[in-house]
Order: sequence, then structure tokens, then C-alpha cells
Amino acid sequence: MSAMSDYLELKFLDHFTGTASTSAPSAVYIGLSTASLADDNSGTELTGNNYARKAITFGSASSGSITNNNNVEFNSATGNWGTVSHFGIFDASSSGNLLFHGAFTASKVIQTGDILKVASGSLTITAT
Repeated sequence: MSAMSDYLELKFLDHFTGTASTSAPSAVYIGLSTASLADDNSGTELTGNNYARKAITFGSASSGSITNNNNVEFNSATGNWGTVSHFGIFDASSSGNLLFHGAFTASKVIQTGDILKVASGSLTITAT
């Protein structure tokens, strides 16, 4: 399950009602969390222990959804990241705006030396 952030919902409404124009980000990045980031980005993204967002790309949308078309490999954890259960798609490699968020189908405990991988075709964002 995925959802648009409050930020993106407002940009979408403004853009498609002619109120204000917006443009697509030049790249998008996947971030990780141990809990929901929520529509208002009030959740807590991981920090420290060699964690950093990673670029992710998507194919064309079809039938109300879009799926990643690249493998994403996070840095090797230099400490415990906890139980990673949620993701966010952001418009910048740090800071920036949350665009979409959702939960992975299965959570994963990431400890020192572990590398979290998101396989191509395994992350789908659905328009709801």
C-alpha cells in the first residue's frame, strides 16, 4: 500500500486545476523508516550508521500504478538500523519533500554489516 504525501497532493491539485504550475524532480530517492512516514512526513527516516537515501527509477505508469525498474542497494550498515518496515520516495537525496510513502510487504532487521536491497520490479506505487 502506498500513498501520496500532503505536499504532493497540493502540488497535484494546483497543477491540474491551473492554479500553479509544478515540474517533475530531476531524480527521486528512496528513504527508509522503522515506522510510517505519514502523509505529512511526521515519521522518522533513518539516520546515522552509514545510512543514506538512494536514487530509484520507475517505468511508465499503467493501470493506476508504477513500479521501480532498477535495483537499489543501500550502504552496508555500520550499526543497527532497526527493523526497517516503511519507505518514502523523496525529491532530493537529503532534506527535500516526501512525495510518496508506504510499507514494505515484509519488514527486515538491519544490523551491522547488513545491506538492504530493493530488487527491480519489487516496489509498486499505486494511485488511490
